[in-house]
Amino acid sequence: MVKLGVIGYGYWGPNIVRNFSGHQDCTVMAVCDKNPAALARVLTQHPNIRLMTEADDIVKSPEIDAVAIVTPVSYHYELAKKALENGKHVFVEKPFTATSAQAEELVELAERKNLQIMVDHTFLFTGAVRKIKQLVDDGTLGPLYYYDSTRVNLGLFQHDVNVMWDLAPHDLSIMDYLVGLEPDLVVATGSAHVNSLEDVAHMTVYFPNNILAHINVNWLSPVKVRTTLVGGQKKMLVWNDLDPAEKIRVYDKGADVKTELGVHKLLVSYRSGDMWAPKVEELEALQLETRYFLDCVKNSTKPFNDGQAGLRVVRILEAAELSLKQHKEVAYASVG
Repeated sequence: MVKLGVIGYGYWGPNIVRNFSGHQDCTVMAVCDKNPAALARVLTQHPNIRLMTEADDIVKSPEIDAVAIVTPVSYHYELAKKALENGKHVFVEKPFTATSAQAEELVELAERKNLQIMVDHTFLFTGAVRKIKQLVDDGTLGPLYYYDSTRVNLGLFQHDVNVMWDLAPHDLSIMDYLVGLEPDLVVATGSAHVNSLEDVAHMTVYFPNNILAHINVNWLSPVKVRTTLVGGQKKMLVWNDLDPAEKIRVYDKGADVKTELGVHKLLVSYRSGDMWAPKVEELEALQLETRYFLDCVKNSTKPFNDGQAGLRVVRILEAAELSLKQHKEVAYASVG
């Protein structure tokens, strides 16, 4: 039985508590939040869970095996460090930390104390991303060409991070999962309109093997859009996360380029074949992710969305932030 403490019961906290509580081999012992209204919601939904207002009461409790940190990113490092120092496994909301230096320290601390860190990159556990990963790994798409994502909506405005740090970790973690390579260069542009934090931004990430990724994130869109294009040499796909019926459509379309000897001319032939919508599992992603975390803790297995994965995402975000401020491309390797 894994005994869990949860710090933070705001927007995402209730989902964390509900999913961990749904596993028979996990007991949510306590929830900590400084907001009395949040604690009142816990009491209504989970009357048997202890309520606390001080995070130290959770991270230092000898009864608790693991801590879920569901707070603004500015608190992640301090809380995760205390939890690890007190022998707790850590499940932490995205983005992992506010800086790559903080992430590196936490990764080293967890390894030294033989503890697990899992970064809550929930989209990796959706049926859609799991299917895309399968199509990449089995060669259906062929060598990857590009990843192009639009993730926009009106709000929710954050007070401690800009739109890149808020929305882009979803796509950066997916790219890291699919591509399996660390990038070479990062370019970002953006602007702030409502407050001092950028609410519209575009990121371009250059990977080895001529793989290009582009991410459009926006808090000022009149409509909510969650559409991603993934192009390969053999096939291309469209992932519309808001389509309840056909989240993924795979297209047998592409362009083949040949050189005609003697003429020295490039011949481009276009192919247009069938489209099909593969079946996508409809299980709740967070249910699968929390199950995976518990299994990793019980089996002392390092998760694929571990602290190193979280660190790679934070490094890209840092490079993007630097690029945005300096109005130039930034080498990924120079960050950290």
